[in-house]
Amino acid sequence: MTQLKSPDQTCTHRDAAISEPIKTITIDNRNITILGTAHVSRASADKVQELIASGTYDAVAVELCPSRHKAIVDPDAMARMDLFQVIKKGQASMIAANLALGAFQQRMAEQFGIEPGAEMRVAIHDAQVAKLPVLLIDREIGTTLKRIYHNVPWWKRIGLFGGLISSVINKEKFSEAEIEKLKEGDVLESSFSQLAEDEKDLFKPLITERDQYMSARLIKESRESQYQHILAIVGAGHMKGMQYQIENKCIKNPDDTIAGLDTLPKASSWIKYLPWLIVLLILTGFVIGFMRGPEIGTAMILDWILINGGLSALGAAIALAHPLSIITAFCAAPLTSLNPTIGAGIVVAAVEIYFRKPTIGDFNRLRSDTTTLKGWWNNRVTRILMIFILSTLGSAIGTYVAGFRIFERLSTG
Repeated sequence: MTQLKSPDQTCTHRDAAISEPIKTITIDNRNITILGTAHVSRASADKVQELIASGTYDAVAVELCPSRHKAIVDPDAMARMDLFQVIKKGQASMIAANLALGAFQQRMAEQFGIEPGAEMRVAIHDAQVAKLPVLLIDREIGTTLKRIYHNVPWWKRIGLFGGLISSVINKEKFSEAEIEKLKEGDVLESSFSQLAEDEKDLFKPLITERDQYMSARLIKESRESQYQHILAIVGAGHMKGMQYQIENKCIKNPDDTIAGLDTLPKASSWIKYLPWLIVLLILTGFVIGFMRGPEIGTAMILDWILINGGLSALGAAIALAHPLSIITAFCAAPLTSLNPTIGAGIVVAAVEIYFRKPTIGDFNRLRSDTTTLKGWWNNRVTRILMIFILSTLGSAIGTYVAGFRIFERLSTG
């Protein structure tokens, strides 16, 4: 496992060694104390408890976004999730990535005997007991994951996904050196650091941007809410970067910084039209084929159905879908591939949910089931996610393979 390090010493400055776990910074005659924590250390949770109990602070900021905070304060929220709506909104891959990250964190919990992020749970609980406001200063995890995905070159994205799967099935214990590095980072950094082929691909969206984001949130809260002394609890790996951002006044306008870092990357305009261009080419191929002769046109149609439908059905079968879901994949893929507004995976997932609706028990077992490859296939929630992803991937591959086959027939016909 590698520890991500800063590529420069500008306003994204970070030190490899964490020598000062706590630092108080004064801005506009108000104080912000940043506490760097180790998310696998009981000592960090104890320190948080001690500082809040001191009565020195009038607000507690935590390195959490609203969705991660909700997962802590409302752990049953996942059981109320409408799985079909999640898939329909295009969030299936994001949920799967979150579950994979959760599996990695569960490995840490099992080895260290402490829940990763225990200091955040203590902070939330003790702040509520002390009647102190809890400020959520981290960027939404979904936004961070999307910006990571955008920052990684397209040819490396499959490797990143493979790394997530590897983190699920890898049962090796962390070495002493890795444990020390884990103590320097936060949960997200530790989860992703072992997946990076090139640290620079992940460093900016995962570390630098979040240093900037959390610093901007702290400055904004301090100025607008008139808090005299905020206690900010963050992973030790963020402490130096945030300290540098605030002390050197790198953030001129907190609102602009937050808005900019919350912006989701936009796909290139040509990518939006690519699916329609492919459909146009395929349909043109069919027309030319039938103009040359009904036998050629019919053969092209059969190629399209067998290849596109077959690969989508294969993806569903690999995910152990219901037999009728597999049949649906075979029938739906050739049609949905000619209509970019709907994907085969959505149709297949809907059929799977109808025949194998996840139970409350499936949702309750997500935490344990996602730590093993077998669990991903046995749990109905994760199996549906895998069915959606693999049937969609199969149809996408089938579109290109069948397309090349069609134009091969035209060139030789």
